[in-house]
Amino acid sequence: MSDHIYIDALELRCVIGVHAHERVAPRTLLCDVQLACDTRAAAASDRLEHALDYDAIAQRLRALAASMQPALLETLAERIAELLQREFGARWLRLRLDKPGAVAGTRGVGIVIERGLRVPA
Repeated sequence: MSDHIYIDALELRCVIGVHAHERVAPRTLLCDVQLACDTRAAAASDRLEHALDYDAIAQRLRALAASMQPALLETLAERIAELLQREFGARWLRLRLDKPGAVAGTRGVGIVIERGLRVPA
């Protein structure tokens, strides 16, 4: 299986950080996610119930981020990965979380994680 669906630069709002000034208000994080899947059934039927629903995934990730107040991006990334595996059946995923403005002089900093069985691109 080498099909992937992706969501690029999904905006997540979350109180996140270890410093007191970061704990005052939610900030915007950017989330890129790739999920390995077999798209043949969806292509054959042309029906959403046979596909991974991008909108449903985006809504769940936004809800999860808004419900948490982690200190670390690592914590949020792991919870997102767990949700994608549990609720959407992701056997493999690559997740990138970007925290724009967290370090002066950078466009962003963040984390990239992969979970599940490695799938060729």
